[in-house]
Formats: sequence, structure tokens, C-alpha cells
Amino acid sequence: MRMMDTYPKDQLETLISKYNRPIPRYTSYPPANFFTEDFDNKDYIQAIKESNTEGLSKISFYIHIPFCKHLCHYCGCNSIGMKNETVIARYMSTLNSELDLLLKQIDKNRKLAQIHYGGGSPSSIPIHYLKELNDKIRSNFQTIDHPEIALECHPAYLDEKAWMDIVDAGFNRVSIGVQDFDLTVLKTANRRPSLMPIDKIIDLLHQAGLTVNLDFIYGLPHQTAESFSNTIKQAIACKPDRLVTFSYAHVPWVNKRMLILEKAGLPDKEEKQEMYDNASKLLVKAGYKPVGMDHFVKPSDELFLALSEGKLHRNFQGYCTRRTTGQVYGLGATAISQLDNAYAQNIKNLDGYMNQVEKNRLPIFKGYRLSKKEKITREVIEMLMCNNALDWNELGTLLKQKPEEIKKQTAYDVNKMQELAKDGLIKLSPLRIEVTKLGHPFVRNVAASLDPLLNGTEKNFSKPL
Repeated sequence: MRMMDTYPKDQLETLISKYNRPIPRYTSYPPANFFTEDFDNKDYIQAIKESNTEGLSKISFYIHIPFCKHLCHYCGCNSIGMKNETVIARYMSTLNSELDLLLKQIDKNRKLAQIHYGGGSPSSIPIHYLKELNDKIRSNFQTIDHPEIALECHPAYLDEKAWMDIVDAGFNRVSIGVQDFDLTVLKTANRRPSLMPIDKIIDLLHQAGLTVNLDFIYGLPHQTAESFSNTIKQAIACKPDRLVTFSYAHVPWVNKRMLILEKAGLPDKEEKQEMYDNASKLLVKAGYKPVGMDHFVKPSDELFLALSEGKLHRNFQGYCTRRTTGQVYGLGATAISQLDNAYAQNIKNLDGYMNQVEKNRLPIFKGYRLSKKEKITREVIEMLMCNNALDWNELGTLLKQKPEEIKKQTAYDVNKMQELAKDGLIKLSPLRIEVTKLGHPFVRNVAASLDPLLNGTEKNFSKPL
């Protein structure tokens, strides 16, 4: 929780000046920009076979639908403009064929824990395609109790019938990308507002038994601390199950359209920080609990319960619990698989992806095979990033190694740790690192201090604030 206004202004300015530098977001370890084209189709097949006997036994599928009816200027995702029905039909047929190739390699005795559709805007295509894919996946595996079947939605194009089609397709969680209720902010970002009132959508979905996330972005042109507070107040009144406040990551080398936002004028880092601080206070006052860097959930939410026990996890799709944590198999153009021993990313180009699958080849563009040392560092960084604390004894039990041996696999440096502690970002003891409230905005910096891959790297990253 970043209620930073309780600290002296000069102290905060000093910390922001010192620590607001480009570092990884750590949605994976190693970060995706360390992937290499030396990793190919054969490497991926080997990693899939290993995943049947090594690491977590549960299965998660990530399905990438790249199409968007309009491209938002802030988006750092792999998205393309909407294609005609013929292309969409071919793409969905290709997804089914890719799934068939994967099913030949995955042990059918393993249980399905999660299906997640991202994009792009997965809700932009006819929903019957998603229902058919859901049905096919679920027919091939037994599931855990109450698996999570989640869909990212753009509400600008969905009427009541479309929302009911989503329910009928088997989804039990939706994430609605509101981003802001301010029409000037949305227009500048080339984002369309919701077709239906958000509170009506949530009521409709709650009556059907679905849980609902509302997603927002702060740090866009024309946003102020006051205007974003008004947006969060409106969001709270809608009573979502979870609310996510994403910090806008300005990475114009990924998406040149972001330069349009830069020209319109981005809020400075102090104003941006105040947006989050105000939103955090409003949400906590309304009864929501902060989870991770950007989530706020109800006290009964399994994410908060996992956080309370120090057992929160994260993958490319977001925060998850041990119950829904599985090795992730990606389907679709640019989708990333997260396996125990490796990451594998599909071809980004739409035609290139479809052509490879139509030749009965898994469409790998690049990937990364983790060393034993990197797998240990991954566990260290994930525990810290998700739970704002790192217990070396607990890690030792999990990894079956002595705490000192684990530290040696990372970039742990007692002088760096003491500097972070002196600056008030962490509480430090020989067997524990705990991120303070003051340090929450800088948890990525704390994680980066343990990352040996950052020594001498020239990779590009976003800033934490």
C-alpha cells in the first residue's frame, strides 16, 4: 500500500530521484527481453515433455487474441487492427490446430487449473469461437475444483446479449478494461468508453455468478490526482470484486503510438504517484485490500488470503494462488509459454504464425531455457514481488537448500541490502527481507538488487513510477 503522503516530501523526492530508473517489471524471470532466437521448435517440445514430470503438475492455458477494433495509444501489448471474418475464422482454426499439436505432448492425467484469454481484445471477435475452444480444452483434461476461466474484455462493443454469450461460453471471471471514466482522457488515448453503464454490467454478471475485475490506468495525458480519484470513486460505487490500477509504462520503442501521448503531455512522476496514493486510500477506506503492486480485492478474495499466508504467486496473466497456479501453455500469435525449465514465445506476425501451424509445426519465434541457478533466482524474486517479503528459511524448505546457498545463486549483496534498509525501503535481518510501506512503490528496485542478469545489461525497461 503506497500511502506515501505520510512521509516528508523532501524524503519522497529524494527516493524518487534515486530509484525511479528503468528496471524489469518481473512478470517473469528472466524478463521477456532476455529471450533469444536460439531457442526453437525442438527446444520447446523438449521443454513440454519435461513439464509433464518436473515442476507444477497443474496446467494453465493462455490464449492470445490479437484483434482490436481500435488501437489505443497507450497499449504495450501485441495487438493488431480488426481483420475480416475470413481472417478471424482462419486464425481461430489455427488456434485449434496449435492446441492439437500441444495435446500430443501434454500428459492428459494432469489437471487443468486455468484458461486465460488476453490480447488485443478477445471479446472483439464472435464469442462462439471462444466457447468452442473452452469446450475443447475442458474435454481433454480433468479440472481442479472451480478452475478459473477468465476473459479480458473491452466494454465499448458489448451489449447485454454479448455479455450473456460470455456467460454461456463458460467464463467465470472477466476483466473489464475501463481505464478511466473521464471522456477527455479516453479520447486522447484513442480508447472508446463502455457501451453500457459499468454498474449495470457488473450487476448482470454477478447475477450470473461471475466475478468481475475492473482495470484502470494512471499516468495518461489529462489525468490529475483529483480526476483519477473521481474515477476510482465511481469504480468503488460499481462494487467490483477486484480493482486494478496499472501504472502507465511509457515505452515508445515498443509502440510508437505512445509518442502521441508524449506530445499531448504526460503527468510528472510526482503527480502520477499522487494518483496512486489517493486511489489506494479510497480503496482501502472502502474495504478493499491491497495485493501486490497494483491489485485491490475484497477481504474474502483468495488472492488476499494467499497474500496473508505469504503464498501469493504471479505469471504473465497476473496474480494467482497455489490453487490455480500451473505451468502455462501459450496459444496464438506472440503467446508466451511459462514452463518449469523454459519460456517459449510464438511468432508475432499473424501470417507467419498461421503458416507455421498449418505446416504442423509449433510456431516458436524465441525462448529461454533456465539454468538451475536462474530457477532459484526466479523463486526468490517471485516470493519478494508477490508477498513483499522474502523468508530465506522458507525458501530453503521449498528449494531444499540452505539459505546461504540460495543467496549465492542471486546477486545478494549485504551492502546493497543495508543501503535499501537505510533508505527505509526494507526491513533487513539475516533470514528475512521485508518491504516497508514506504518501499512498496520500489519493490521492483528491491527485486532488481537480487538479479544477477542486470549486471552490465543494456536491455530497455520501463520506470517503476
